[in-house]
Amino acid sequence: MVACHAMEKPAPTAKATDEFAEKSFYLDEFRSRSLCFSIQLADLPSPGGLADLAALIRQLIANDTRVILLLGNNGSGAAAVRNVRRTLREQLTTGPTAARLPQHSRRPSLAGLVRALDTEQSDQELSKLWTILRRAPLFAGIVPAQHLLETSQWITGRLRVFKWVVLEPRGGIVSSSGSPISFIDDSVLTELLRTGAAEWSGINGRRNTLRAVQKALRRGVKAVNLCAPAKIEAELFTYEGSGTLFTPEDYCRVEPLGIDDFEEVERLLERGHREGFLKGRDRGQISAILLNGFGATIGERHLAGICGLLTSGYENARAGEVAGLYTFTRFKGEGVGSRLLARLFSEATRLGLDYVFACTTDANAAAFFTRHGFGEVARSAVPAAKWRGYDPTRLRSVTVLKHDLPHHGAPA
Repeated sequence: MVACHAMEKPAPTAKATDEFAEKSFYLDEFRSRSLCFSIQLADLPSPGGLADLAALIRQLIANDTRVILLLGNNGSGAAAVRNVRRTLREQLTTGPTAARLPQHSRRPSLAGLVRALDTEQSDQELSKLWTILRRAPLFAGIVPAQHLLETSQWITGRLRVFKWVVLEPRGGIVSSSGSPISFIDDSVLTELLRTGAAEWSGINGRRNTLRAVQKALRRGVKAVNLCAPAKIEAELFTYEGSGTLFTPEDYCRVEPLGIDDFEEVERLLERGHREGFLKGRDRGQISAILLNGFGATIGERHLAGICGLLTSGYENARAGEVAGLYTFTRFKGEGVGSRLLARLFSEATRLGLDYVFACTTDANAAAFFTRHGFGEVARSAVPAAKWRGYDPTRLRSVTVLKHDLPHHGAPA
């Protein structure tokens, strides 16, 4: 996927390619899954807010993703149904989406797919919903505004949908200092909802939303995204994100990379190189990271960061190199890099290494390593093999950092 010449593409082309790859990655994650979107009609950006949301739904349906759209309404339910049906018809009944919709007189039809939803929480109501979704990739329900959150969390939890997307103008959760909080698991959410904690944390006024999110997670929803309507594409389809992702358990786990991660990791290494955080690598060097690397994963498949532990060529020195440490933009400050390093230290100790080292030209990266017990050393303090064929220009500005490991005898 990533060759040497790919790293030399002009930035605009590379960026466009990268954005497409990101979107493809997430669309692949959503394929054959069920997503639910909830929003108050009054909160849609105007003009054309519903049309923009429908355009996104069109992409998901074409991707073979099942969509449940729940809309809170303050006015006449019948009028809302007509308006929503008209907008969805304009957006969904042409192009690749049309073939996935039920057909009437050889034309795509939304008949029965948009209706006022009974807020009674009964299995009978869910059976009706499934009857619709069995024949169509979309259901749009109009719900009285005051019941939207309650009805949405009940439907998503009872059906155990893959992802519930809650769209609110305030977007994701921010701390009392105003910093975005990208990820919250159930244990943290419980603490935030403790009496007085929400006020202290700066999220007072959003208790109803957070309680609904927690109920959905505890009923089996895999993940809940909370974001602003105008930022939904960034939240669903990019590494940067725009809101807060809620998961039932500790959101981050670090495991060795597998073959299904390789293409995505190759793209990340290329991206890190373009951004100036990582050096350019040829295919062999990239393969070394793939086969000796770790990935930090959020939820089921949200790759949050990567890191390699390279030992080839350093055996006599009993040393390992930290290579390709890269964290997605939205995960910076979330402790993902620290978890990757902790897992790498554990593996290095298991292998019986005496120390690990890292090389960087980025001051922030050097500061990160220093905070985690690395000390700056001379180039001669690490294996000479590291510098064979090294880029002379980069060599002039590289900082070398070393971390000694506790010695536990021979490797396992």
